[in-house]
Amino acid sequence: MPEGPALLVCRRSGKRENQILRVLCASVVKIRERIDAYPKSILNSDPWCFMIHLHVHTYYSFHEGASSPEELFAAARERGIETLAITDTNGLYGLIHQRQAAELYGIRLLIGSFLNDRTGHSAVILPRTRAGYSELCRLVTQRHMDAHFSLLDALKKENLTDLFVISPDLSLLSRLPREKTLFFELRPGSIDRYRAARELGIPAVATNGVYFAHPTDHDKHRLLRVIGLNSVFSRISPDLHARSDQWLKSPQTMEKEFAWTPEALKNSHAIVERIEDYWDLGEWIVSRDAMEEKGDLFLLLKQKCLDGVRRRYKKMTPEIKSRLDKELDIVGRKGFAEYFLIMEDVAKQNPYTCGRGSSAASLISYLLGITQVDPIRYDLFFERFLNEDRKDPPDIDVDFPWDDRDDVLKYTFEKYGRERTAMVATHVTYQTRAALREVAKVHGFADADIGLITKKIGYSLYSGPIAPIEEQIRDNPRFRGIDIDDHWRRIIREAQSIVGFPRHISVHCGGVVIVPKGVTHYVPMELSGDGRQVIQWDKDGAEEAGLVKMDILGNRSLAVIRDGLRAVKENYRILIPYARFSPLQDSGAQKIMRAGQTMGVFYVESPAMRNLQKKARVGDFEHLVIHSSIIRPAANRFITEYVERLHGKPYEPFHPAVRKLLKETYGIMVYQEDVSRVAMALANFTAEEADDLRKVLTKKRDWGKFAVYRKLFEERAQKRGVTREKLDEIWEMTESFRGYSFCKPHSASFAMVSYKSAYLKAHYPAEFMAAVISNQGGFYTTFAYISEAKRMGIRVLLPDVNRSAFHYQAEDDQTP
Repeated sequence: MPEGPALLVCRRSGKRENQILRVLCASVVKIRERIDAYPKSILNSDPWCFMIHLHVHTYYSFHEGASSPEELFAAARERGIETLAITDTNGLYGLIHQRQAAELYGIRLLIGSFLNDRTGHSAVILPRTRAGYSELCRLVTQRHMDAHFSLLDALKKENLTDLFVISPDLSLLSRLPREKTLFFELRPGSIDRYRAARELGIPAVATNGVYFAHPTDHDKHRLLRVIGLNSVFSRISPDLHARSDQWLKSPQTMEKEFAWTPEALKNSHAIVERIEDYWDLGEWIVSRDAMEEKGDLFLLLKQKCLDGVRRRYKKMTPEIKSRLDKELDIVGRKGFAEYFLIMEDVAKQNPYTCGRGSSAASLISYLLGITQVDPIRYDLFFERFLNEDRKDPPDIDVDFPWDDRDDVLKYTFEKYGRERTAMVATHVTYQTRAALREVAKVHGFADADIGLITKKIGYSLYSGPIAPIEEQIRDNPRFRGIDIDDHWRRIIREAQSIVGFPRHISVHCGGVVIVPKGVTHYVPMELSGDGRQVIQWDKDGAEEAGLVKMDILGNRSLAVIRDGLRAVKENYRILIPYARFSPLQDSGAQKIMRAGQTMGVFYVESPAMRNLQKKARVGDFEHLVIHSSIIRPAANRFITEYVERLHGKPYEPFHPAVRKLLKETYGIMVYQEDVSRVAMALANFTAEEADDLRKVLTKKRDWGKFAVYRKLFEERAQKRGVTREKLDEIWEMTESFRGYSFCKPHSASFAMVSYKSAYLKAHYPAEFMAAVISNQGGFYTTFAYISEAKRMGIRVLLPDVNRSAFHYQAEDDQTP
């Protein structure tokens, strides 16, 4: 539509004709004003009039995009944008997060990526179909894994009918097969190349190459680019960052800018109309046909469980049969048989293991030897691991000795195929100290000057939204008397603006996915520093997409036990098999636990834990499980109450319905599943609702939902006669689980390792302390452990070139 009415001048017209012309022009102006007032969605019934952004970056374009998905989709909603293509640079890192944000704001999300290579070629790639999505995942993977990646060569090998390729690079487009999915990317100011594209017969599509949601975010984008280039502001040239007008403009604004080429506007709509709604992830993606064994794997799993019953229990009982049948029924219907068999195979690769987490509540895991704690004897809640209503996929965590873990990972990748196996990523984000440091560097500050400020800001455990940097400094006594000048105040403001932004990806501590098809059918991969394949999604993204992961973790205390048992065999000719090593009734181990003399003993050696053990004066396994779970930052008041009740203080549970549920913990909620069980017992929460409440408490996200669940809990509980006073008591106890807490199966599994450590410390102190110091693990420094050894009466000898080994070792009850 033209900018305004044209005034026609008639040289030979008379006075009356000119009056008519003036009236007509005034009428046209009024009509135009009324038209401008109409919603564009009404005016733009012709598709070409409605421009759709097909090249947009979020902050998952590391050190480029200056807006979060939420900021972009909120801006889109405000500006009447209903469809948006997110095309982050060389990755789909934030795809799951972006899908959630798009759903929240009611925006249709188009999946894509902006790919480039070392030769200077670049293009926006938008999958048109599900097959095209897999092709994009392969392209992104090649971009990261092939040092000689060529975008041109890679695109020539793909089926371009399933991919839209949008690029300002005519040298790239002109050498690709002429499909109807190739488009010249027309940006403001590129009219010369547009003419060349027309001569080549390549259609154009209008974009704005968006890097931020609002025009005011351009400075933040420049800041991120300078940080990403490891430079300073004084050295950055304009061609290394986006222009100030590359923000998410409204369709109306873009239509005015490209009014001279309506075809380029129309093509954005034509592209979107041809993109199918192909997203099929979300359901659990469990490995299929990865096992060498063929036939009915569920029957194989069942037979292995029956063999495990004979090994673990000697004979089948009605209680065992009932529990096993229930678990097998759910596992069979969920299609998890092969997952358990794979985990059994992986766990068998090293004898010194500890299966932990919620999977330790599974009888199947116990019978297969994946976990070591009897879930029936210790009343472990299977539904915490797997239940009929659970939407997110569960996972099994297995610890191995820290120096053997790489061998287990190597076996897993080789056995189940590199094309189907990958590690899970961690998205590393800017926190306060790192943000301040990087922003100060780009302003030219020296490291020494930066350290004077950043060192005064301590590290903190995340237990909710992070306080603004200005508040952290204002409330920090270390900054009293220190003058923060205007330059530093600017740095603080800029640093605050990027706190929480992703910086890069790293490798999750142990997460591994094994998928039915190639990994790139679902998600792109790249290589870690040590050469392992890593998917671009973090554990939450993988979980949301339905990828079922297993955790293969390293544990230094398992190496301590391994080395200690080997030393006992060498020094005393006593063989103690780890798998059958269960010293829970050993008086020596219990004495150490009861006295809190647990320095070097896994999981229970912190000052807070040792102090609790001394106050409690109990050393049995069951109480150790309770103690290792109740020790958490927000539960101090309940720890005191627990100790008093343990020693005989009378108490009444906050409701008769929970008397049996909380009997073993003296009426106090200690484990994550206690929260779920209480919610189900008092407020009629479904298993799914109770599990969602647990996630809100423990996954450090969606804190706003916490108030929603509290209201729901209180409304339902009051209908069952729970008083206001009791509701406040229950909820105060519930809030103590926020951010940091454990489930009972996890604590029981670790407590088993604790007892094995305590047994060695009680009966073979020199061998044990030598193993602790040699493995460089634990809560304390080497000096502290040497001091502990001396307190135990062990002589610590100086190195001797003729007698010493590479590691510390016990010799004649001494430690040279």
